Amino acid sequence: MIIVSGILRLNPGAVDHLRGDMQALIKATRQEPGCILYAFAEDVIEPGLIRIYEEWDSREALATHGRADHVGAWHAALAHHEVLELRLVSTEAGEILPLN
Repeated sequence: MIIVSGILRLNPGAVDHLRGDMQALIKATRQEPGCILYAFAEDVIEPGLIRIYEEWDSREALATHGRADHVGAWHAALAHHEVLELRLVSTEAGEILPLN
């Protein structure tokens, strides 16, 4: 499994303007083959900070996601706002075990 995690930092007002674009991106991405989990979470302490978390069944599925039309639409919407910080990393997970 491939895990992608990171942050997107915007001016707080931009989050409200982009909320519909984020919802469209998330809904479309969750329908993609190979997508296990795809979520954005607005930080409740730091306005404008979006935490990003993704799980994919393969690097190929993640690469295909990057070329999807809805990702292009998201990038186009995001281009109208100042991105203060964007940091994403990927990790390849081995065996996954429950904690309880």
